[in-house]
Amino acid sequence: MPIKSFDALLVDLDGVVTKTAAVHAAAWKKLFDEFLSERAKLESTPFQPFDIDSDYPTYVDGKPRYDGVRSFLASRGISLPEGESSDGPGTGTICGLGNTKNQYFNAHLKQHGAEVFDDAIALIHGAKSRGLKVAIVSSSKNCTAILDAAGLADLFDAQVDGLELARLGLPGKPAPDMFLEAARRLGVEPQRAAVLEDAVSGVQAGRAGGFGLVVGVDRVGQAEALRNNGADVVVSELSEGVLELGRNPKDRSFDRIPRALEHLDVIARRMRGKRPAVFLDYDGTLTPIVERPELAVLSDEMRAALRDLAELCTVAIVSGRDRADVVNLVRLDSVVYAGSHGFDITGPKGLHMEHEGGAKHAPALREAADALDERLGAVKGALVERKKYAVAVHYRLVAEEDFATVETAVEDAARDHPELRQTGGKKIFELRPRLEWDKGKAVMWLLGALDMDEPDVLPFYLGDDLTDEDAFKALESRGIGLLVAEDPRDTRAHYMLRDPDEAGIFLRHLITNLENAG
Repeated sequence: MPIKSFDALLVDLDGVVTKTAAVHAAAWKKLFDEFLSERAKLESTPFQPFDIDSDYPTYVDGKPRYDGVRSFLASRGISLPEGESSDGPGTGTICGLGNTKNQYFNAHLKQHGAEVFDDAIALIHGAKSRGLKVAIVSSSKNCTAILDAAGLADLFDAQVDGLELARLGLPGKPAPDMFLEAARRLGVEPQRAAVLEDAVSGVQAGRAGGFGLVVGVDRVGQAEALRNNGADVVVSELSEGVLELGRNPKDRSFDRIPRALEHLDVIARRMRGKRPAVFLDYDGTLTPIVERPELAVLSDEMRAALRDLAELCTVAIVSGRDRADVVNLVRLDSVVYAGSHGFDITGPKGLHMEHEGGAKHAPALREAADALDERLGAVKGALVERKKYAVAVHYRLVAEEDFATVETAVEDAARDHPELRQTGGKKIFELRPRLEWDKGKAVMWLLGALDMDEPDVLPFYLGDDLTDEDAFKALESRGIGLLVAEDPRDTRAHYMLRDPDEAGIFLRHLITNLENAG
């Protein structure tokens, strides 16, 4: 995703913009070593000092101050009373320790000031010169003091810091709320913003928020930890080229895609003030994958969820099946149906569209289907399915040693009919008209036809197959894509659901949110 695809940068302070991360680490070490040493004396136990290299990034870095105290003490099996925000040194509370650390940090800041990373300042100026907005997002309650000390008070378009965190009652990193609030203040969608973070907790927050790019800034040699916790790109030095790298789906590890059911609160916040439009694939999304297409029967529970959701917002089924087939399976008049990957669309209030180029390819599709019937008639388990705008060859029931025979037959049919193009999916090969049309373009057409191609509309797309990637890509910078899959694969989706059962649970949560909002 090149820099022109972004509208904003959301930048951490300590360790990304200013060289204060080391000062924070030193202040934490001073605090905890004093506390642990005194505790060891009182309990006659060995003194185990605070380790900057392991304890700081794991338990403290990037988190709000009191959260950092709790996290580290819990790692040592120590529990203290919460205390009050006014607690000072020696009170033996979470707040007292946190406030003592803050005194150590501010004493250093007052004496030495705050140095900046020149590469970060150059990147921010370059981004602003291209029209991007920039927000500083820091868990520190000293954010303003640090910016003043570094001469950066006027550099940022928005600031969400530890003081705002407390005022708004938001959870700190690794929750994504601070970054989402910064994006809201800048007036940009999360997918249109890039996050720059040096802390594992910050990278986790960027990933959980569904931002367009999460850059891990490795100033201290923790590249692997940043990458493993969700960074799309990890760099030791910042430049505008970092944003040109963008997010490549092949760089996106499947196990780092957030699970939608674990981030329902984040998704609910994205929906505030928005009109949702929900697009869904059929096979593998609303029903499990089955051995033969006619066996994919919609459950009563899923049909009820679709019916209830369609009463609250636009719902469309976008399937590779023929439209008439999907209509017969779903049996709901309130739903929009886009069959044949969007070549054939109908819906309520007389909505109708058939891609004008599709009918011209009917003879080629017929000839290709005849050739495949002849070639594959003797291959046990092979099924040639004739559709209005496609020919599908199912090989789920074919013996593995015959896979190559099926694939060669499809490739030959595609070569003999250059007006068709070969695509694929789960245990299926498909020949479709060679036209610039796919599920992504169908979704965008539907948004326009339904008068929903507006900034206040939040499109969702749920799909499981490779053909659904076109829709994920189309909505990547403006909607929410959810991959329904159990097995790993590269994807443009923002979240994942394991199976149709989880998809049904997710739809019910959407219904609840919309009912509560109404």
